[in-house]
Amino acid sequence: MTAFFQSLGMNYEWAWFIATVCGILLIALPLMLAVAMIIYVDRKVWAAINLRRGPNVVGPFGLLQSFADGLKVFLQETIIPSAANKGIFILAPIVTFTVALGAWAVIPFDAGVVLADINVGLLYILAISSLSVYGVVMAGWASNSKYPFFSAMRASAQMISYEVSIGFILICVVLYAGSFNLTEIVVSQKGHGLGIVNGYVFNILLFPMWVMFFISSLAETQRVPFDLTEAESELVAGYQTEYSSMSFALFWLGEYANILLMCSLNTILFFGGWLPPVDWAPLYYVPGIIWFLLKTFFFFFMFSWVMATVPRYRYDQLMRLGWKIFLPISLLFVVLISGWLMFTRYA
Repeated sequence: MTAFFQSLGMNYEWAWFIATVCGILLIALPLMLAVAMIIYVDRKVWAAINLRRGPNVVGPFGLLQSFADGLKVFLQETIIPSAANKGIFILAPIVTFTVALGAWAVIPFDAGVVLADINVGLLYILAISSLSVYGVVMAGWASNSKYPFFSAMRASAQMISYEVSIGFILICVVLYAGSFNLTEIVVSQKGHGLGIVNGYVFNILLFPMWVMFFISSLAETQRVPFDLTEAESELVAGYQTEYSSMSFALFWLGEYANILLMCSLNTILFFGGWLPPVDWAPLYYVPGIIWFLLKTFFFFFMFSWVMATVPRYRYDQLMRLGWKIFLPISLLFVVLISGWLMFTRYA
């Protein structure tokens, strides 16, 4: 894209700047539209599982319900509690929303279709996703209210706990791929499963890692059954209790952008990214971005399915799963996979 703007007579610096801004908008704007639509899909899946109709009035089949909800919160008054720390209170949803968007910079939608194809893309994802807890903690502390503060403490412990096991799971993927670059991780999965399936998930050593990664993804995004930060019966609405209007909407946008990010990471790390499910030549005629979006949507459906069917964990069960089950198992598999690769590749 930089070369295109240079062909219009711009110097390199301006061409690079405009190309970068266009690349950001090409990701951010469709992502915001996707968030609006997956909220609709989320509600429809819950309704179907609960034998209800879900949104069906605003627009054809209720498709405009999310936009109507967005307009409603936009027109509401922004209320800041008198005892709140106003600066941090306002900054918290902005941090959550910005961090959620920033992680998408290294996500490859297709071969070469990525804003920043950096060699440490996986480390970048791990680093920037860990920053999302700051928005929650800032919101809980700045609200100067009991329930948001409890929610912030829960969120910090929960996200730190599951990031440890996620880190070891990612090490297993990196060992097989031999790279932290997300594009190379996808390419390394071509024909990996039984010589014909594109993906690591059919590897007997990596399948348990995917199961743990999927469950940890639910915990990282604070989805049911791990939504202890927003437990209505205990914490009203958690860290969002004192928020209204667009500040509340920014939390929602950030939350669903993070959910889509985790769905896309499941696709990239274990299910072949933009590659077709089977390494069969005719399937490659379908654009890679279509395969990527279909796989990501499948994982989002699984997120919604879990939310509609699985009861909420107690907090002690949540922490026990992270520290006493996932952490030792992920450490064990790092050792097993390292040993297996040393034996098969270098023996």
